[in-house]
Amino acid sequence: MPDRNLSSFSHFSRRSFLQASAAATAAIPFLTEPLLAAAAAVHRPYTSDAVFIDSNENPLGPSRPAREAIAAIIPQGGRYSDNLTDDLLHIFSQQEGLNRDYVQVFPGSTPGLHFGVIAFTSPQKSYVTADPGYEAGMFAAERSQARLVKVPLTRTYAHDVRAMIAAAPDAGLFYICSPNNPTGTLTPHEDIEYLLDNKPRGAVVMVDEAYIHFCDARSTIDLVKAGKDIILLRTFSKIYGMAGLRCGLAIARPDLLKQVTDAAGWNFMPITAVVGATASLKGSEIVAERKRINHTVRQATFEWLDRNGYSYIPSEANFFLLDTKRPGKEVIDAMAQQKVYIGRIWPIMPSCVRITVGTHEEMAQFQTAFQKVMRGAVAFSLQPARSGSKPRSGAPLPS
Repeated sequence: MPDRNLSSFSHFSRRSFLQASAAATAAIPFLTEPLLAAAAAVHRPYTSDAVFIDSNENPLGPSRPAREAIAAIIPQGGRYSDNLTDDLLHIFSQQEGLNRDYVQVFPGSTPGLHFGVIAFTSPQKSYVTADPGYEAGMFAAERSQARLVKVPLTRTYAHDVRAMIAAAPDAGLFYICSPNNPTGTLTPHEDIEYLLDNKPRGAVVMVDEAYIHFCDARSTIDLVKAGKDIILLRTFSKIYGMAGLRCGLAIARPDLLKQVTDAAGWNFMPITAVVGATASLKGSEIVAERKRINHTVRQATFEWLDRNGYSYIPSEANFFLLDTKRPGKEVIDAMAQQKVYIGRIWPIMPSCVRITVGTHEEMAQFQTAFQKVMRGAVAFSLQPARSGSKPRSGAPLPS
């Protein structure tokens, strides 16, 4: 049964279309958060006494309604169930006040980012992103042979939209992640509006709202509804706890969305992810409750860091950057000796490590291990961090 969203390809057989799509996809690999984490990490044995706060996963996992929906659908796993994807898109569109053709589902938000970069950048059209920022789009830009433009964040760790415009008059795609990965900081809505109003003609702005549900920030979905040159990304990986199931959405004007889906080719979704996402949207209390839990644990962690004199960037997401005052890779390795696995570093801030907010118990284990490492109870090199470990903006990390 062909996907209803691929009706324009009805003259191809399923086999020939899949062969063509597979060949295209093989030529353009894309990286997700877990793959990036794994590439940067030491070996991580998944034992019951280890703590994994390195990949921005939600330790709560899928909600009860999502788990029940997934369990119920398993007996139908032998069928192509396109109608389930239609149900998900219908519910989301209805909740957000959008026409159905403004929304497309992908296995997570990263494929939407990847194929958006492929669609809108080229050797003549640059890819513009923040530094530090989420790296997946940068790898996609390599595949499209686009010039990569990395622009330092502002002193408040927002995307510097004016500098981004100035740095790339040839831009094809501007990527804004808000809250930003890895800093967890916001870019104001009015800055994104400014970027849309002043960007080069023909360029597109992509806003990744993977972590938007953890904060009170205003979404940019109103700019999609206004018909602007914007593509919005959402995911069920973070607050909904479905990172391993892979479901996300791209939201944009139909003409922009078509260019992304054309670059993606065949895009059939696993039914377990789709029904889990649908049940998550129907759960009216899920977001508020999980937002409260994350805020409580994150705030308690910040208070502990403050009491002990450690520096960090205040985050509004489910992770934060912690300044170790020494090469971050050494701290990552030393923490792994304590069976606490923390996130990677970014070259522009080599003394900072990214910490995912886990459960109360996991963060207590993190605190114990971090104290041991920082007080020298765990053997590792104490050579000072390389110069340039501060953000390029020159802003000191708040304590």
